[in-house]
Formats: sequence, structure tokens, C-alpha cells
Amino acid sequence: MLSVYICVGSSCHLKGSYQIMKIFQEIIKEKKLEEKVELKASFCLGNCTNGVSIKVDDVIFGNLTPENAREKFDEYILKKVNSND
Repeated sequence: MLSVYICVGSSCHLKGSYQIMKIFQEIIKEKKLEEKVELKASFCLGNCTNGVSIKVDDVIFGNLTPENAREKFDEYILKKVNSND
């Protein structure tokens, strides 16, 4: 199972991390990935200057917004899930 950590520290919270978490939950449900992707909240990932950050397999990605969350899910998470199949 792929663990995806979404930063919910102060800076990321103000930039929409909870909205991104909800969007990711919707995508996981839509694509029936409940058995493949696990979302977890994480306090500061130390990437505060780069917008909302997520960690996928120990790699940190930044600059997520509620507006680009679906695109970034496909790019960072779905791609990884598909490569693990």
C-alpha cells in the first residue's frame, strides 16, 4: 500500500491542505484505490515556502493547491500506483 502524507502544519493548513485532503479522498474513492493508497496527515514536512506539500515514498512534492490537486494526484500518486501493479 502506498502511504501519502499531506502536510497539515500551520502554513499548509492556511494554503488549503484540508481541501486537498478531501479532493484526494474523493479521487481515491472514484478510482477505487482504497486498497492501494492510504492518506495520512502529517505535521510540518519542512517545505513551508513551497506551498502545500505531500510526501509519497519518502519524496516530498510541493506547490499543491486545491486547484491543481487532481492533476498532481495523477502525476505523483496514480503514476506510482500504476507502476507498482
